[in-house]
Amino acid sequence: MSLYPEARLPMRGGVAVSRRPLAMTALARACGALLLVSAATAASAQDAPQAAATTQSATSLDAVTVTAERREQNLQDVPVSVGVMQGDAMRALTAGGDDTLLALSGRVPSLYAETTTGRIFPRFYIRGLGNIDFYLGASQPVSIIQDDVVLEHVVLKSNPVFDTDQVEVLRGPQGSLFGRNTTAGIIKFDSIKPSQDFSGRVQASVGSYNTVSIDGGIGGPINDVLSFRVSTLYQHRDDWVDNTFAGASADGTVTPKNDAMGGFDDRNLRVQLLLEPSENFSVLASAHARDYSGTSTLFLRNAIVKGSNEVDVPRDQVAYDEAGNNPQAYKTYGGSIKASYNFGETSLTSISAYETTSGYSRGDTDGGAAANYPVRGVPNGFGQSMGQIRDLDQFTQEFRLASETDDALQWQVGAFYFDGRDVTDFYQRAWFLNGPARNPNNWVRLRNFNTSWAAFGQLSYKVSDALTLTAGLRQTRDTKETRLLKTADTVAGVSTYTGRRDVRMSDTQPSWDLSAMYEINPNLSVYAKVARGFRGPTIQGRSAVFNADFTTADSETILSWEAGIKSSLFDNRLRLNATAFTYTVDDIQLNGNDSNGNGVLFNADKARGYGIEADLDWRPIPNLSLTAGVSLLHSEIQDKRVYAQVCALNGAVVCTVEDPTIKVGANTFAQIDGNPLPNAPKYSVNLGARYDIPLSDSGALFVATDWNKQGYTSFVLYDSKEFNASGNFEGGLKVGYTGGYGAYEVALFARNITNEKNLKGVIENYMAAVYNEPRIVGVSVNVNWH
Repeated sequence: MSLYPEARLPMRGGVAVSRRPLAMTALARACGALLLVSAATAASAQDAPQAAATTQSATSLDAVTVTAERREQNLQDVPVSVGVMQGDAMRALTAGGDDTLLALSGRVPSLYAETTTGRIFPRFYIRGLGNIDFYLGASQPVSIIQDDVVLEHVVLKSNPVFDTDQVEVLRGPQGSLFGRNTTAGIIKFDSIKPSQDFSGRVQASVGSYNTVSIDGGIGGPINDVLSFRVSTLYQHRDDWVDNTFAGASADGTVTPKNDAMGGFDDRNLRVQLLLEPSENFSVLASAHARDYSGTSTLFLRNAIVKGSNEVDVPRDQVAYDEAGNNPQAYKTYGGSIKASYNFGETSLTSISAYETTSGYSRGDTDGGAAANYPVRGVPNGFGQSMGQIRDLDQFTQEFRLASETDDALQWQVGAFYFDGRDVTDFYQRAWFLNGPARNPNNWVRLRNFNTSWAAFGQLSYKVSDALTLTAGLRQTRDTKETRLLKTADTVAGVSTYTGRRDVRMSDTQPSWDLSAMYEINPNLSVYAKVARGFRGPTIQGRSAVFNADFTTADSETILSWEAGIKSSLFDNRLRLNATAFTYTVDDIQLNGNDSNGNGVLFNADKARGYGIEADLDWRPIPNLSLTAGVSLLHSEIQDKRVYAQVCALNGAVVCTVEDPTIKVGANTFAQIDGNPLPNAPKYSVNLGARYDIPLSDSGALFVATDWNKQGYTSFVLYDSKEFNASGNFEGGLKVGYTGGYGAYEVALFARNITNEKNLKGVIENYMAAVYNEPRIVGVSVNVNWH
């Protein structure tokens, strides 16, 4: 399914010239009525004349190839819930300078993404499962894989995607083939690769706030066995948010200034070399670099009014008294070597990769000047915080041996090693009733280690022409360690921190899946799948900045059941896929605050969820493409023993809590049993349409639009009237001309065309809001050549 469905250009020589299909798909379970309708429609299609069944018309859909099972397969033949978006669709979403990862949110059923730490810390959720923690060492149950390399650390997950060929969102546990920390699923990005055909493409756009986005790539042969591709992404936006604070800066870094923050510069480069000395042997080497500087998330203090979740304060002005106008900057480098050899009936693949990054993010985390929000006449605010990665290194190695025959039995086995380590600083300055003196231990340095070993395998057996059975198994050993290296508070040269200084956790867990796929007829298949996965143990060392002990969480495990349909109807003019699923997460990892207000990790007993996902791609008539996607979700935390600290400022509850509460000292806690998971939308709907008006044999005017709407979403663990959103929506519009049989395009575009102020996150104690991106209007040019 796509947001901007592929253009269907005029016929040339009897063949429709088109871009690749911009597809997103889903599966279906327990949808009896839908299955009957699809079966009846497919049967009707089979009764049509043979010519109609075999001739590709101008309105037929192209096949979509995915690698969800580490092999190239037709999307409709894979017993996995996969959402697919082609590169052109991604670029349409990011023409306005949007974060290339966060732009996916709501555009693929069951996928949500957000950030409260700027462009260097995206958080992803699939089927309601994710992690709201803003700790730089936080683990997530959604894995990010770029060009076959897993990116584990949250900053590495922010690496922009560009010159993209295809994006695959694999929903549900994927532990058998992709490892731990995939209990929710994975998002897999594949770049355009080098080839012996010279080709290139570039998309450039300019828009509001002097937003510039350039995404391009060029490549071709060097000689008969060596080819290259060079790709780049440049995104820029001027500062556009005023800092109106006129008092004395709390830390001497802030003065009133127009256009003080909100901008960014994101420079990216990737070089690939492909060596193919024979038909059986290939080596793909890739190296990339990122140089980013910009603004961390802006919190708007008191934007939320008690008793309501409505927000309507200006998004282009703040009053910050410290933190230097919220700067952040990171530099990231990495490279990989993928070598493959085909022995005939088997192939061996090795993928070696290294990633490194360093940088910082700083912010006025109370969302306003302390002097502007006095409590009993005294300036009040949490002040500023900063996280800095002094050095991070990640190394991964995978070996995979796979069958390469057309036999009924297909198999693959492999081994995987992961080594990640970093040195990270956390700084916290606090303003409270007694001045900036709550935590004398306001700076810490931590060293984190994470190693993981795994062996895995998968068997797939075609029992008959219609039935295929698949089983996968993986055994993983995951180890983490956090050491406290330095603290800022000392007495006579001795640290006053009394908590643990070295915490090590380790676990060994299996992941497995079983699936069956049955082809009712060439146009309709059904499948069922059960899968188990796990997220490894987690350590949160940030607590030491509050002079509190490290907190930990044991491994969580998930058991997921799903079943679905995949259908291609009306002479392949309509692709309708749907799925229904249910899951139970045992010992789910959550995070909140302890009785002293310090951030903590903990395990709740379990969380349950169930829902439906569906995708539709439809070409009802020539030159018109329609797409739609929907997801429905019910999620629930189940643990009567667990309470979460609620919105409080100096002991006073400042929001409307609708759960049962208890008092522990001066703090109030709410029982969260029965509540939905945070950032788990109850529903999401996305719609897209494109219509082409041919002007000649080679060119056409076009109009394209996309919209998405999101149902009730709570941002916190407890139920409140304020900290949720219901009915958020955004739309985009693109109007232009495409010519040269798709070789070039010139268009006007608008992102967030209605300039919605959608609530995306909160800082509870300060009733502070985080908004979505503003409206961006501009012009874009797209050129392709080969």
